[in-house]
Amino acid sequence: MEKTLTSFIFGLHPIEEALFSGKEFEKILIQQGNRSEKINEIIKIARTLEYPVQYVPLEKLNRVTRKNHQGIIGFVSPISYQPVEQIIPGIYEAGRMPFLLILDKVTDVRNFGAIARSAYAAGVDAILIPSRGSALINADAMKTAAGALNHLAVCRTENLKDSIDFLKESGLRIAAISEKTESTIWERDLSGPIALLLGSEEDGISPAYLHKADLSLRIPMPGAIDSLNVSVAAGIACFEVVRQRAGA
Repeated sequence: MEKTLTSFIFGLHPIEEALFSGKEFEKILIQQGNRSEKINEIIKIARTLEYPVQYVPLEKLNRVTRKNHQGIIGFVSPISYQPVEQIIPGIYEAGRMPFLLILDKVTDVRNFGAIARSAYAAGVDAILIPSRGSALINADAMKTAAGALNHLAVCRTENLKDSIDFLKESGLRIAAISEKTESTIWERDLSGPIALLLGSEEDGISPAYLHKADLSLRIPMPGAIDSLNVSVAAGIACFEVVRQRAGA
């Protein structure tokens, strides 16, 4: 049975034509062992455009479609990604303080959509995600976001470490939201240029990115449960920034 939650293109020539026509891809799946000249050309183009490419078993491709996919399927993105290096200068030029979210290993599409909805409501300028290990932005994500992803900038990067370094060099502080710390979001100043860093519920924030954070903050939870769904945590942290910027 074919999946319809995400728009996809299959076959060598259709994907090549889509790349040349400017379509953006969430990712491109290629059958393991397929090293033809045409496949290599497509991979070269895709990687130049920084679209994720994954080699997968034939069975995975067949689960997406039983039609003649020729060993390659591309998932078309419903949004246009924007370079974070262009977003930040524009925010400063507009006389505003940048406010970003960085999502590390948030793979659930509904969580991503819910985060985008809260972020847009809170005035977040952009969401920064790594090219690999992030949620596929599909129809479910778009629906959960309730229109937010049509307006909120999403930046995808091949090297999240370098992008975090760029944000820091641009004057933003990186605030990691984690339960494994003593300081709370109520106790530290979040009113300036800021990027909130959140990780997945399973693995949290990667140590390499946590090490780059200027602040590590937790959400106070007096109840018996000591962790929150990442989309809930993102919403609470975003609106603490809103509260502090409003001078409340």
